[in-house]
Amino acid sequence: QRTRLAELEADIDAGKPALETAQAALKTGTEAFRVSEEAVKAARLLPFAADKAVTTARDAVQQLANEQARREARATALNETLERLAVEHEAAEAALAEARATGAPSETMEGLKAELATARTAADAARGAAAGARADRDAEARDRAGREQRLGSLTRERDSWAARARDATARITVLEGDAGKTAALLLQAERAPEALAAQRSKLMDMLTSAETRRKTAADRLAVAEGEAGDADRASRAADATAASAREARAGLAARSEAAAERLLDAGNNVRETAQMSPEDLGQKLTDDAIARPPDAAGAESLLFGLEREREMLGAVNLLAEDEAEEYGERLQTMRLERSDLTGAIAKLRDGIDELNAEGRERLVAAFDVINDNFKSLFEALFGGGQAELKLVESDDPLEAGLEIFACPPGKRLSVMSLMSGGEQALTAAALIFAVFLANPAPVCVLDEVDAPLDDANVDRFCRMLNEMRNRTDTRFIVITHNPVTMSRMDRLYGVTMPERGVSQLVSVDLTQAETLVA
Repeated sequence: QRTRLAELEADIDAGKPALETAQAALKTGTEAFRVSEEAVKAARLLPFAADKAVTTARDAVQQLANEQARREARATALNETLERLAVEHEAAEAALAEARATGAPSETMEGLKAELATARTAADAARGAAAGARADRDAEARDRAGREQRLGSLTRERDSWAARARDATARITVLEGDAGKTAALLLQAERAPEALAAQRSKLMDMLTSAETRRKTAADRLAVAEGEAGDADRASRAADATAASAREARAGLAARSEAAAERLLDAGNNVRETAQMSPEDLGQKLTDDAIARPPDAAGAESLLFGLEREREMLGAVNLLAEDEAEEYGERLQTMRLERSDLTGAIAKLRDGIDELNAEGRERLVAAFDVINDNFKSLFEALFGGGQAELKLVESDDPLEAGLEIFACPPGKRLSVMSLMSGGEQALTAAALIFAVFLANPAPVCVLDEVDAPLDDANVDRFCRMLNEMRNRTDTRFIVITHNPVTMSRMDRLYGVTMPERGVSQLVSVDLTQAETLVA
């Protein structure tokens, strides 16, 4: 319950940054949407201005074309007048030359001079008109060149505005697409607080329920801890009594062994000194005591025999007392060392028992968390079914084995070894992800996990990878040849061999590639 409460508090704390991020994303998306709308409005105004400029240019081109046609007609008329005057001038010059050649009378000469003067006057007028026509024609040619230059400039300007209009149309299309994407992101960001609020409410309900269960479990735990403390104290008292009994038994055994050794040493000394066994010596002493003579001569003889036997025993060992004290000190030291070793063994056993108890508690807690994660991930991967982990072959979790029972939709619950290759791969992936949820690692390498999977299961596997990436900080490195898995990754790394024995690493950032394509 404490672990579950800690997980719920961690989920709530982990959800707060996501809520803040979502709110920031909502604000950013709203601002981006506003900017996009303003850009779209501005871009929509550009084609109208371009159309207006094109219409104005077309009107100017039409006016210039009309003016050019009028001036060309005038130039044609002036050219015809010049040609006619040139012909008349040539005719007058010819008539004058003919009159001079024929030598007409003087009375006609006056008339001819008058006609000549008139012709000259007409010729001068014609020359003036021709010069004016030429000037007008040159001016018209210059105006025509200017109009043509202006027409080319207007044509280029019209083409430029047309290109701008096309670019503005394309830009409007892109902005409309961006506006759609921004609207989708805005809608998603608007929905995110509701989802986070619902998730927060759900987590708060779960937290309340967990708090109630925690209080109940805490009460039960306090009672159980009291009972366990009483049992522990009784067990320690029994262990102390047993240790004292073991020590007393060990001391008695040691004294018994020492007495047996001393008895054996005394027997050996008796055998070496009296040249007979202790039993025979005792029998002999008994017989001698019974056969003690009553008179002095017999007593003297017996005393002499006893002295001879004493001499046969050898010299007295004067260091025997010191040796006995030394052996006694050594025996006491050995007893103290034995007592220390017995206490150390007892403490070591107590430490081992505590470690085993803590190990069992931690193993059971981790097993429960991983089993719950495994059940939920298995149902998510297979779209239903059920799965669980069981400790088998022993009641002690530290000595028990682990068995995986799984039941995909439409099948009966059985062990993992009876499943197909793809089902085993998905089940193993669910177990790995369950362990990562319990204790996430910074990096996870998956080697050809999707090889036995079909496209539907590969898609489920990729969705689960994305969910794991969102729920943890683990970076997944997937070694695969499946194109579906490759398309769902953030970055691809490929190893090629352009030359024999030379490997080259090629990397592609799919996110940047999608941005460039868009």
